[in-house]
Amino acid sequence: MIVYKIQDAKNFLRTITLKRIWNGLKVLSSFYLSRLIRKPVHWGMPMSISIEPTNLCNLGCTECPTGLKILTRRNGNLSMPFFQKTIDQIYKFTSYLTLYFQGEPFMNPAFFEFVAYASKKKMYTTTSTNGHYFTEANCKKAVDSGLSRLIVSVDGTTQDVYEKYRKDGNLAKVIEGLEMMMRTKKELKAKNPLVLLQFIVFKDNEHQIEDIQKLAKDIGVDHLALKTAQVYDFENSKNIIPDNVKYSRYKKRKDGSYEIKNKYYNHCWRSWQSSVITWDGHMVPCCFDKDATYKVGDLKSESFKDVWESEDLKLFRGSILTNRKQIDICQNCVEGTKIWI
Repeated sequence: MIVYKIQDAKNFLRTITLKRIWNGLKVLSSFYLSRLIRKPVHWGMPMSISIEPTNLCNLGCTECPTGLKILTRRNGNLSMPFFQKTIDQIYKFTSYLTLYFQGEPFMNPAFFEFVAYASKKKMYTTTSTNGHYFTEANCKKAVDSGLSRLIVSVDGTTQDVYEKYRKDGNLAKVIEGLEMMMRTKKELKAKNPLVLLQFIVFKDNEHQIEDIQKLAKDIGVDHLALKTAQVYDFENSKNIIPDNVKYSRYKKRKDGSYEIKNKYYNHCWRSWQSSVITWDGHMVPCCFDKDATYKVGDLKSESFKDVWESEDLKLFRGSILTNRKQIDICQNCVEGTKIWI
């Protein structure tokens, strides 16, 4: 873990410039000023940004809006010209790029071109995959593109447990791909991308925590992360929430229903320092707006700066400061549950 954190910190520190530091200070100071006066004040450009390569996916995961096919927005792939146009407007200020939202990023044929373009702008790049598209060619592209971090989701150590959540998934194929990725890094003597194996803890797989720790060690990934699950339908998903409260973001009420464990505060740092861009160019306030309900602008027809400073986004930030619990996408969110940030 220490080696992983040091290398990850090095990857991020390489992106630091005076302009990005100054921008970060402006964003941070406006965030705390807004909390103090309870009115939205915003200075600077985003410190981080998420851009969705695609909202298409090869799996049907049971707690994912994409896998459940409940999203109402249209499907498609991000285009390279639009991506370049967007990055060109923000890279001087923005150091951190997340290349996923909904969908499986590797399904976009231009994915590694996106990474390479952002890497040349000295941006930290990260993505998350279900691991079914690892080939020798893709593993080499992952290294050559300059990708900083690669998150691979493996939510079970046996096929029967794995497929309870990762519907239509093939555990053996994912493990083979992970081994290929680590072998490629070794052959190319590459430190990046850092490979993070992610294990979302459910009731059905919490008994396999020791097994996933062993598997991560055997494969030789750079880091293992145990993640709590986000549940969308409490009535029909009670069997998904693990018994071990350490690995659950929810607590049970006296009546048997569930709620977020952490206390809510009327603020959200993420809404000040970042936003999400869908594959078709819409900006939404954060990654919990899976269906792009709270669109604040269309970057196909408006400049990034105009949308970032738009009245719609200002009103959204204002509603967070006054009564965040009334915003539906905030009701199942663990951001803004800390008193300071």
